[in-house]
Amino acid sequence: MKESERDLGRRWFELVWNQGKREAIAEMLSPNALIHDAGVETRGADGFYAFFDRMIATFSEVHVSIEDSIVEGDRLCVRWLFTAKHTGNGMGMNPTGKSVRVTGISILRVADGMLAEGWQNWDMLGLLQQIQGTPNASTYIAAR
Repeated sequence: MKESERDLGRRWFELVWNQGKREAIAEMLSPNALIHDAGVETRGADGFYAFFDRMIATFSEVHVSIEDSIVEGDRLCVRWLFTAKHTGNGMGMNPTGKSVRVTGISILRVADGMLAEGWQNWDMLGLLQQIQGTPNASTYIAAR
């Protein structure tokens, strides 16, 4: 993988998430790209827009920091930190105004200079616990 292809992953997080540029999705995501996320698969920009729109309707002050990235062949693995404020009801919950921090890992396959496939694994339970104020695993571990 060339350095310019590695930059594609960085540009994705910067433009799509940090700057909220919806039009950048179709510019970087292959029309037939397949995204695997929590057992749900979406295809291409049209499939990804619904997820993006829901996240933007739910959170403001969105910022994704790349903590690590590893390149192997045509794959880019990115460990990231998502921070935002829960200010909308895009996930079907009343906004709480709470700040959230969520970690995740994305594995991205690049083909022909575009993102062709992606596998997402992120802490959805931790996100819900922060929004709803329910105890998390570290509470139980610390009590031991």
